[in-house]
Amino acid sequence: MTSQKPDRRTPHRTRRRIACGVALLAAGAASLAGTGTVTAATPSAPASAPAQSLSARHAPGTPAKSPLAVGYGGAVSSVDADATAAGIEVLRRGGNAVDAAVATAAALGVTEPYSSGIGGGGYFVYYDAHRHRVFTVDGRETAPHSATDQLFVENGKPLAFADAVTSGRSVGVPGTAATWQTALDRWGTRSLGEVLKPAERIARDGFTVDATFNAQTAANQDRFKDFPATAALFLPGGQPPAVGSVLRNPELARTYKELEAKGIGAIYHGDLGADIVRTVRKPPVDPAATRVVRTGDMTTADLAAYGTRLQDPTHTTYRGLDVYGPPPSSSGGTTVAEALNILEHTDLADASQVQYLHHYIEASRIAFADRGRWVGDPAFEQVPTAGLTSKAFAASRACLIKDDAVLTSPLAPGDPAHPVPCGSSGAAAPTTYEGDNTTHLTVADKWGDVVAYTLTIEQTGGSAITVPGRGFLLNNELTDFSFVPADPAVHDPNLPGPGKRPRSSISPTIVLKDGRPDFALGSPGGATIITTVLQVLTEHVDRGLPLVDAIAAPRASQRNAASTELEPALWDSPLKAQLEAIGHHFTQNPEIGAATGVQRLPDGRWLAAAEPVRRGGGSAAVVSPAP
Repeated sequence: MTSQKPDRRTPHRTRRRIACGVALLAAGAASLAGTGTVTAATPSAPASAPAQSLSARHAPGTPAKSPLAVGYGGAVSSVDADATAAGIEVLRRGGNAVDAAVATAAALGVTEPYSSGIGGGGYFVYYDAHRHRVFTVDGRETAPHSATDQLFVENGKPLAFADAVTSGRSVGVPGTAATWQTALDRWGTRSLGEVLKPAERIARDGFTVDATFNAQTAANQDRFKDFPATAALFLPGGQPPAVGSVLRNPELARTYKELEAKGIGAIYHGDLGADIVRTVRKPPVDPAATRVVRTGDMTTADLAAYGTRLQDPTHTTYRGLDVYGPPPSSSGGTTVAEALNILEHTDLADASQVQYLHHYIEASRIAFADRGRWVGDPAFEQVPTAGLTSKAFAASRACLIKDDAVLTSPLAPGDPAHPVPCGSSGAAAPTTYEGDNTTHLTVADKWGDVVAYTLTIEQTGGSAITVPGRGFLLNNELTDFSFVPADPAVHDPNLPGPGKRPRSSISPTIVLKDGRPDFALGSPGGATIITTVLQVLTEHVDRGLPLVDAIAAPRASQRNAASTELEPALWDSPLKAQLEAIGHHFTQNPEIGAATGVQRLPDGRWLAAAEPVRRGGGSAAVVSPAP
């Protein structure tokens, strides 16, 4: 086994990270919003940022967005100002990080309904400051018990992805509400009814539509218009809601109120669940629509059988830090851990930017090759989690990386049970497609508890099917299964099955230093979630960027594919040509991920960080700027 490398984060680098972040905060001090109880500074936006993507909600009572905040009493960071404010409200009233995380998530179900909501699922990672332990909740959606490996096969051929997405067949049994209740029961201090109140209020009174919401609606207009309940809610007057208009969702407000009164049993054993099943089994399509919408086979028994999983997190060490993530059925924790273990063999702190990016890209390529072969739902597959996250396996894979050459994808996987230096196990298979939306939130409280929580309904807009009278969209999560094996010669651990959870790339991550929180982060973005978390983490730890700058930095994403995706800032950079000279091939992706994070500063303050531009910019806030 390889020896652990020393902590590369020298004192001067740590001081520079903090100083840069605080300087950025000070630069925006003139725009501090509110009464002083919720504080968020606004740094200057990059000059290249398009004006549309920087639009903010300025309606009366709507919080301003800021990507950075520093202070006391706890912190919340999400993509949305109303949702962040909901979490801060709960912290201010004495709730802990778990209470605030559920409140923030419920509010995102109102303001980010195309990415999250009670029609979906997710993964919840929690650091308990009292017990000094990290816990996880797997709230992933499951296939109906009638599902087989032919779920998305018709006439001997896999369905077209677009045909599968917009259908009842794509809808998994939702796990979000069960995740909330599990987390609150085990670690929270408030009832579900209490923490849903801010979201219920936002749904009833409305939120101001920004450019991102408008654009996401427009991109889904052709799908939404075919479902009367969806069109009535999200296409007022037959068009996407205008930027600056107020969108209300009284149906969702009533749904939240029902959950407050009856608990999650309303979904898993009651009338709300019956409405979900009815919608899945016979999607309510506009009679004038020409779209073929396939039905699903979910039953009330599937809902009643649903349960969250409480599992140990994945764990590895990196540069003297402890890194924790979600275990399978997510591939996020294992893949991030393996890539970090591979990168630990290279001095990234002193590498050139070209060599840093080269090694990051190659480590991602290798880790995704191993993910595709080995990771699936552990209730159905023998997933070698300990092997994938081991230093010995990483050492056997790290030797594949050369400073002056590029590996060829698809790369064959290694065997974590029998690590062979620079060896492989079986044939190579390409990475299957995974939807690109989701949302992430990160929360900390005054006691030192931390939550990193990523939740999703899969595609932007999910299945496009709204449960009539209930105000929320259903997921299309089952399309995260492989429709057929990527290569018939290679075992695929991610084929559908009865009650099976599809593999996810969700990667909420908590990093400890000397047993205490250092920082936590996560991101949306489908399979790019893994690379986003990996890049932000290494930009921060190895390259010395303040957390907010690491989140803002341009991204690359390699997922065992022939080409690596680059955001425009890297596409237009001289770095691209230098990497091409080594042998890399690139395609352009306009936006990769939308991360949020929190960090504990040495003086005891919390720093909250979010995107300055991606997804319209995120919203970071703390309870108070002063003790």
